[in-house]
Amino acid sequence: MEEEREISDMEQSQPDSATVENGVMLVVNHSHIRPPFSVVLATVLYCAEFVCALVLCRKYHDTGDTIWMSFTIVFVLVPAVLIQLTLTFIHRDLGRDRPLVLFLHLLLLGPLIRCFEALVVYFKAGRKEEPYVTISRKISLKKGQGIPTEWEIGHSERKLAAHRNAFKRTAVIQAFLGSTPQLTLQLYATIQEKYVFSNRLILMIITLISITYGALVCSVLAIQIRYDDYKVRLRPAAYFCMIVWRGLEIATRVTALVLFSTALTYYVIPVGLGNLLFFFFLPWGEFWAKKGSLPENIEKNFSKLGTTVVLCMFTLLYACINIFCWSAVQLDLTHRELIEKKQRWDRLATYYCGRFVENFLLITLWYFYKSDFYEYVCAPLLVVQLLICYSLAVLFMLLFYQFCHPCRRLFRYNVHDCLHCVCCRKGKERDRRRRGELPPSYSTAATMVLVPEEQLELQDTQNSQQPPDITSQLGERETAIIDDTTDAA
Repeated sequence: MEEEREISDMEQSQPDSATVENGVMLVVNHSHIRPPFSVVLATVLYCAEFVCALVLCRKYHDTGDTIWMSFTIVFVLVPAVLIQLTLTFIHRDLGRDRPLVLFLHLLLLGPLIRCFEALVVYFKAGRKEEPYVTISRKISLKKGQGIPTEWEIGHSERKLAAHRNAFKRTAVIQAFLGSTPQLTLQLYATIQEKYVFSNRLILMIITLISITYGALVCSVLAIQIRYDDYKVRLRPAAYFCMIVWRGLEIATRVTALVLFSTALTYYVIPVGLGNLLFFFFLPWGEFWAKKGSLPENIEKNFSKLGTTVVLCMFTLLYACINIFCWSAVQLDLTHRELIEKKQRWDRLATYYCGRFVENFLLITLWYFYKSDFYEYVCAPLLVVQLLICYSLAVLFMLLFYQFCHPCRRLFRYNVHDCLHCVCCRKGKERDRRRRGELPPSYSTAATMVLVPEEQLELQDTQNSQQPPDITSQLGERETAIIDDTTDAA
């Protein structure tokens, strides 16, 4: 079994103490528990968008705009109901005696009670807990090798981690099943009515923040899922690149769709439906091509029909994300974790090239078929600005993968390889393998150590002849373990 390794772009903090007892290394941590900021932020965005949408519906009702009011209600209720189901499913409340919690979920107030529970756990545990063993890795000796078999963490941290993971999923659902269509609708209504009032503007700002946060959570979750064998931490520069990258990408995409819909209203339906169906059936097409079988670890009590329904909902969310921005993950319905862990640079390049061409065509068609309302707007300048903004989004994405991605040293190729010819790249890699050198690092500090396979085989031979030394195997790595990083988003 592969040993746990840590990748960090930040300066690593050492635990307070570490002892070895009966073949088990105990890492004692006296540090503060991480506050559940992600839980609070997701709850605030959910409540703010819900309340602003209801106030806006009241405004539409007073002005007689029945169509805008109906769509606004739909784009509020659908993600709210899905969020309640997601929280209930993750926390498994249906099999527990919690009538108050279930009643609040029926009132669409589930995120509030969950956030309250997370805050109670945090404050009850105290900002500084009593000394206890936060991480305990048991070592079983097998063929002269120490094999880590189990993690034991504090009860409070385990509860907070469960809440963080649940709210990260709900943030993605809220962003791409509710906020993105809501922002598109309100921007379209604003252009059609040629007037912006405060309630609508506030709702549009909140939805844009929610979408950007959801896309940021997608990127962080993709890194954590793809590199789950490592402890991953991101620098502030990485967050800055991702926020600018995602914000510009989503804002440009939504603007292009809205402008196109104002000029060719009915033609936007096949464009959006074509995108949705393509990304929805793409994972299923690959699944049928591989002739794979459905994973059985989603839920033990699920039948094949239940598993198929859950996978369809998961694929629908994946398709909705890819309509507006890059999802950062590729679905593999044959894998038990449903995520393809290989970094697919070809798909990344294909997606952004295709999306750039599509946005360019949508904006060009809008330019030729725009209404008289845009006579007071410099249309060529607006087209150039949108294309530049999307190009800047791609640029910040490249900067993130080249310099700020915490696991970039694990990439076989990176962005800079595109500047070299294939022959030179192969020649350098062949020489590097002969010398046993590591791939080039773009970090200012060393993040991890990779050992060639020949040295590992030699070490295994030596371990089989000598008694195992647990401290030499784990001392430096185990004491470098830091607090749980599930609050990264």
